[in-house]
Amino acid sequence: MAGAQTQAEPVAMSFGAARQQMAATSGALASAGHGVRASEDQAAALKALNRPVISGTAQLVEYQKTLSIDLTGGKDRFAENASDYLADLPGQFPPEFQAIVSQVSGRIEQALPGLLDAIPDALSFRTRDTIFRPTVTAALPLYSGGAIPAIQRGALAGVALARAQAAGAQSLADVRLVQLYFGQQLAEQLLLSTTQTRDALDRHLANARIMEREGVLPHVRTLQVEVARNTAERARIRAQLELRTASEALARYLDVEGQGVQPTTPLFVNSQPLAPVDDYIASATDQHPQVRAAQAGEEIARAGVDLARSRYLPQAYAFGEYNLDRGNALPVEPDWIVGVGVRYTFLSNIDRAKTLSAAQEREQAAAQTGREARKLVAMETSRAWDLVDTARQSFLLLDGNIKAAQENLRVQEISFREGEGTVADVIDAQAALATARTERIAAAYEYDVALAALLAATNRSDEFASHLARGDRVVAP
Repeated sequence: MAGAQTQAEPVAMSFGAARQQMAATSGALASAGHGVRASEDQAAALKALNRPVISGTAQLVEYQKTLSIDLTGGKDRFAENASDYLADLPGQFPPEFQAIVSQVSGRIEQALPGLLDAIPDALSFRTRDTIFRPTVTAALPLYSGGAIPAIQRGALAGVALARAQAAGAQSLADVRLVQLYFGQQLAEQLLLSTTQTRDALDRHLANARIMEREGVLPHVRTLQVEVARNTAERARIRAQLELRTASEALARYLDVEGQGVQPTTPLFVNSQPLAPVDDYIASATDQHPQVRAAQAGEEIARAGVDLARSRYLPQAYAFGEYNLDRGNALPVEPDWIVGVGVRYTFLSNIDRAKTLSAAQEREQAAAQTGREARKLVAMETSRAWDLVDTARQSFLLLDGNIKAAQENLRVQEISFREGEGTVADVIDAQAALATARTERIAAAYEYDVALAALLAATNRSDEFASHLARGDRVVAP
């Protein structure tokens, strides 16, 4: 029983509280927020592209190296040079010793081929080892051909795009909230109006039956009143079902399905006209989320053109490497190395001309999208402004219609009781009053929804509360 009682007590909630509840529970807004933060983090991650990249590498390497040296050429050159030297050697001594030196050099020359034959024609060397290679490497871009600035600008434009999409999600959420929040009140007011009509026809039917019993009114006229009363009851039942649907929709949207929501801020209309439409169009063509998204798309496309152009330009970079374990390095490895380099692609497997052409086409498409977005936003803003003003004027005119319909119904009921009026006159008067009430309620709802759409189009949804506070005409039970 306690659970049933809790469900029967809806949560009283003003429009401001409902907006706060929506902000806390909306999955669409939360998703948009995550998207903005992701794009901001991505842009922040790319800010340091001009800084050096320093990395450490550790490798455990097992290697085998074979060296083979051909000695035949060296042996031949040595034999030739030695023969020449030995032939000239006796002349370097006094005559009395030349014969002895000649004999010695001749013996050496005869023994030389045998000595050289002991030396192999080729020398082979093979080593196998396992070493640990820890190194630190640094690379610094000096010139990227404009690629780095283009990437960074594209990332910042991505942030602007995500923020525009988040603003669009917020605007849609605000308009949806106004539709549901005041839609429930519209349903409540329609239920009240149809109930009042049904109750009035109940009283009229009771009077008709009394008059029939007194012989003043024929039975067929009583049946006419009864048919009208039953029609009003069916309308009341439909309004009751619509209120249930509207209540469930609002509760589900605000994530309070267990209890439901009872709106406490009534439908409102401000009798004073809005600022000129040109003021709203100027704001919309600059601040509308769709326009801001188009502007971000244009910037992304321009960055894409610059990036495509950078592929035609060379890239310059500085680099360095330091071996942390020199004693265990390969023989051909330096202890450290620094330098600068230039890289240019002469032939690419991607058609750079077509890539640039595609980027330029995307830039033109983005520009056209931006122009079209501004045009459509201006049209939508003007239409929303017209809807707001039309609803305002209709509401004010219907105030007089309701007073006239109430007086007409009062007169027709008196005439009927005095036998001068007909049943049809009373039913028609009652229907006219119900129609005027319904139209007045609908005009107030249209005003509120159109106002929310107009403010959303100009990215000024936060001003809805101030318009609400200035509303001097309210529709409340």
